[in-house]
Amino acid sequence: MAELEEEANKTALQEESNAIDSNQRTERRKKKRKKLLEEVAVADKRGVCYLSRIPPRMDPLKLRQILSQYGEIGRIYLTPEDPAAQVRRKHAGGFRGQQFSEGWVEFSKKTVAKRVAKMLNGEQIGGKKRSPFYYDLWNLKYLRKFKWDDLTEEIAYKNAIREQKLALEISAAKRERDFYLSKVDQSRALTSIEERLKKKQKVQQEPRVTSELLEEKQQPKLIRQFPQTKPVDDARQTKARLSKDILAGVFGGS
Repeated sequence: MAELEEEANKTALQEESNAIDSNQRTERRKKKRKKLLEEVAVADKRGVCYLSRIPPRMDPLKLRQILSQYGEIGRIYLTPEDPAAQVRRKHAGGFRGQQFSEGWVEFSKKTVAKRVAKMLNGEQIGGKKRSPFYYDLWNLKYLRKFKWDDLTEEIAYKNAIREQKLALEISAAKRERDFYLSKVDQSRALTSIEERLKKKQKVQQEPRVTSELLEEKQQPKLIRQFPQTKPVDDARQTKARLSKDILAGVFGGS
């Protein structure tokens, strides 16, 4: 009986702890929902302004310093310029720092964003005369029914497209490299085959040359004989000349 009572107490305690855990979980969920609803309500009150042009040498910190005097600012995002344009500007001797092409500014209230866009659009930035963007003009526009989440989605979409393009370019470069390497291997194989054929031809020609040389060495040399007139002795020639002279004198003299 005591064992049954202990088991019943244990099960009751487990049920109570489970009920407490479930209540805590439901309370946590309710708190999270409240926070989300509050954040959504605050986000609905916020307004976003679009800057179609960012003056040179202006960065998010300077932009916040200038616009914060007109109202409370939440988030700022500026799109960096094209790296190729930055390289061209540096080569031309221009500003070597980071520049931005466009931007978005989030104000805590829609009314403030509307007022700032209406008041500053097309006006001179001003400030201190020594500032590099003193004579630049504001290009502000209030984006109606635009949320910061839309911007983040657009940025994520652009980043995904850029990554896909990079992946395609990398794959194309890899294919070109593999094609080039295959052609290099083919050319090496062809050159090795040509070298082997040349070596074989040389090896085949060498025994022929050696055999011809050996045959020439083994064959006796032919000595050609030409008919020649025999030389006459000098004594006979002198004797004949003397006898002829004597006879000519004798008969001539007679």
